[in-house]
Amino acid sequence: MTGKVLVAYGTTNGSTAQIAEAVAEVLRKEGFTADVSPAGTVADMTPYEAVVVGGGLYAGRWHKDARRFVRRHRRALAERPLWLFSSGPLDATASERDIPPVPGVRKAMTRLDARGHVTFGGCLEEGAKGFIARKIVSSGKGGDFRNFPEIETWAARVADELVKEKEAN
Repeated sequence: MTGKVLVAYGTTNGSTAQIAEAVAEVLRKEGFTADVSPAGTVADMTPYEAVVVGGGLYAGRWHKDARRFVRRHRRALAERPLWLFSSGPLDATASERDIPPVPGVRKAMTRLDARGHVTFGGCLEEGAKGFIARKIVSSGKGGDFRNFPEIETWAARVADELVKEKEAN
């Protein structure tokens, strides 16, 4: 493994993009080259030896760009180490317990033999796009529930697995 990792994400308001950047930063500190890209813009998987895909959760579904990315690149993803993450709960539950993947993500994990999945807390703040998102914020139920130390710990585990694989080959 040469160490080039793609961190692709689907987001509406940018929260999941910030998580993807944090994951990539940890991978870089561990010696990997990590590219971060919106899932809808990735055309070629050839340069990447491993992939992390994240998607915001909306009404119990992964962001459409993450879903489409996984479908469009399924053959390439099945040939590479793959990890998935979701972001979304607008409360502390993601930090308190393991939240299983939503059904569509669980199906993708099985089909693509993903190495793991984690759900991180979400973030919905003033200025959010979408009628429902604005209503959630105006009702006082928004906020930033992302836990960046937990995100970095998870990304370090991904990096450790990649290092072990690199050493084995």
